[in-house]
Amino acid sequence: MNLVYCADYREMSRLAATLILDALSTKPDLLLCTATGSSPEGLYNELALFARENRDIFDQMRVLKLDEWGGIPENHPVTCEYYLRKYLLDPLAIPAERYISFRSDPADPKEECSRIGSLLERDGPIDICILGLGLNGHLGLNEPATELEPGSHVATLSEASLQHPMIASLKSKPAYGLTLGMQEILSSRQIVLLVSGKEKKTIAEEFLGGEVSNELPASHLWQHDCTDCLVDKRILD
Repeated sequence: MNLVYCADYREMSRLAATLILDALSTKPDLLLCTATGSSPEGLYNELALFARENRDIFDQMRVLKLDEWGGIPENHPVTCEYYLRKYLLDPLAIPAERYISFRSDPADPKEECSRIGSLLERDGPIDICILGLGLNGHLGLNEPATELEPGSHVATLSEASLQHPMIASLKSKPAYGLTLGMQEILSSRQIVLLVSGKEKKTIAEEFLGGEVSNELPASHLWQHDCTDCLVDKRILD
């Protein structure tokens, strides 16, 4: 793992953007897997700023949504879909034909996960996977468990995930999650893990200890050949 301690959130976001832009210069049609939440928001803002003057660099880039809250209308402001359209898809003008996305309210959640798994098998592997460190160590919505699911699946959400800032204000919480599985994530050619947020100090310190455990799903990134872990070092103060 390439571990980089950044001076602040902005430096972390700019470095992550540079990694993506450098990769696009050699592979314009790369498949970018995208997390949501506060950790990658600065990264997406940096890409949006770059796109204002250099939009053509994103003309072939493909996007895959990492996960989604289940049982919520797709146009609801708390969905990952709404977030990605606001911060990434619209600013970078990514059209539907270059975007793979879990539906947030599918008629059959298991079938929806099978659909995404099949599309990834056809169009993958992921070239760069953007991840954030979950408050309980989850990746996407791969929650701590005795055994982790390898492929796209319907996830039972932990209490920690149900308190995520994106959905914290909802009176009626998501009924489930839809997420890529650990094997699909770890099959990515490159992974960029963003670690930020004062509330994550404890889990960040545990993760940085380097012990691999299913009870801390993110720890499996220590076994990946090409992971850049960018840490806003202020969270460790």
